[in-house]
Amino acid sequence: MFEDMTFERILNRCLSRVPASVDKREGSIIYDAIAPAAAELAEMYINLGTILDRAFPDTATGRDLTLKAMERGIKRQPATYAQRKGEFKDPDGNPMDIPIGSRFSGGDVNYTATARIEPGVYNMAAETAGTIGNMYSGNLLPIDFIEGLGSAILSDVLIPGEEEESDDDLRARYFESLNIQAFGGNVQDYKEKTKGINGVGGVKVYPVWNGGGTVRLAIVTSDWGVPSPTLIETVQETIDPIGNQGVGLGIAPIGHVVTVEGVTAATIDISSQITLQPGYTWDSVKSGIIAAISEYFTDLIKAWEDTDNIVVRISQIETRTLDIPGVLDITGTKINGNASNLVLGPDEIPVLGDVTNETAG
Repeated sequence: MFEDMTFERILNRCLSRVPASVDKREGSIIYDAIAPAAAELAEMYINLGTILDRAFPDTATGRDLTLKAMERGIKRQPATYAQRKGEFKDPDGNPMDIPIGSRFSGGDVNYTATARIEPGVYNMAAETAGTIGNMYSGNLLPIDFIEGLGSAILSDVLIPGEEEESDDDLRARYFESLNIQAFGGNVQDYKEKTKGINGVGGVKVYPVWNGGGTVRLAIVTSDWGVPSPTLIETVQETIDPIGNQGVGLGIAPIGHVVTVEGVTAATIDISSQITLQPGYTWDSVKSGIIAAISEYFTDLIKAWEDTDNIVVRISQIETRTLDIPGVLDITGTKINGNASNLVLGPDEIPVLGDVTNETAG
């Protein structure tokens, strides 16, 4: 609507209201008087179009979308801090306890010891929000002096850190709230509340899985992997605490006994007969092929909660492999030794194992 209100159209409409007896040619007095006003009106219509886009959820972005979503009680999920496992030993290699609150540096992020898991093993909270806290693994350098410390290692991701929710994800949640109503412990209610917990990327809800009033939740992490026992325990205690199940002390309604479990990893080995373009070797293309297949697996996992079973397809593996520079052709692809698609269990996700080229020398 506003796109039609160009400078030329506005100017011509204004000039059409001037009697024909008046000189309306460019450079005339009436033309020069009307043209600036027409330019301002054209600018106003452009701004009105922008304001209109900011008012609707399908075109709003940033703060405008945040405010629009809040009209339905939907808040943009903030960036969160990764929870990692830290392992500490004395000079003799024995597990060593450290003071809670001890700070260490690893990569580009500092980590703080927040809780003791077992002797010499601590929960380390990243001090920088976002996925950057998930990336580094290896030696930690103490920021604070700790007497007798022999080694400090940052290992597993217990609860992944997440970036601030994107516009696309927030917009999808907004429209989902319009299409499917979450209420009183229905399936959608469990999905929304479980995915709102830090570290959870997707969830399948199994109602009445073990009789009336029972609910089973299977979860995958926000970085699309198998959840740690710490994350599973966190979700369990948030939804329906062990020892007080069914009494409404968590998010679950009174009378619902909820069991939280994680997905399991299915290792996928890929073998193919790959013909390379002249000048390329298997070692030079292998990393690109692994990255392409891993991306395919991630796409499958992102859709896991909305599918009965993940199907790993040979056609997809071959198509993505052919897109890698240096790959001329691919045939005879097998998944775990079989020349057929692989159907995983309802709560299984694919994890890439070995990738081999049977024609490589």
